[in-house]
Amino acid sequence: MSNKSNFFSSFATVVANLSGKPITFVAAVTLVLAWAVSGPFFGYSETWQLVINTTTTIITFLMVFVLQNSQNRDGKAVQAKLDELILTSQAANKFVGIEKLDEGELREMSKTLAAKAECVEEKADEKSAEEAAST
Repeated sequence: MSNKSNFFSSFATVVANLSGKPITFVAAVTLVLAWAVSGPFFGYSETWQLVINTTTTIITFLMVFVLQNSQNRDGKAVQAKLDELILTSQAANKFVGIEKLDEGELREMSKTLAAKAECVEEKADEKSAEEAAST
């Protein structure tokens, strides 16, 4: 199972990287233009229309899973880096793993942090005013 997971992760990384390149966009536009130009040759038939509709739907459907895999891995990597910074700094270790909290707990923690930030900002303003007055 792990080997299949690693294969999909590698595959998703390659596809996500390729899908973000300008040449991929140019290829997609070229494909759509070729389809549009071929319309008169096929009499703008339902089959001609179905080709582009089916192709774009399938590609979009599959890309959702590939890009979501890449996003999930990127998010986990960022979380791991942030956790490491928290653990090796003077920050409170209670922040390690907070991404696993539910929405209500995150809102409460955010309110607490906002209040602390206001307090720190007020102290900084007071210190700046004191320094300005003493000079």
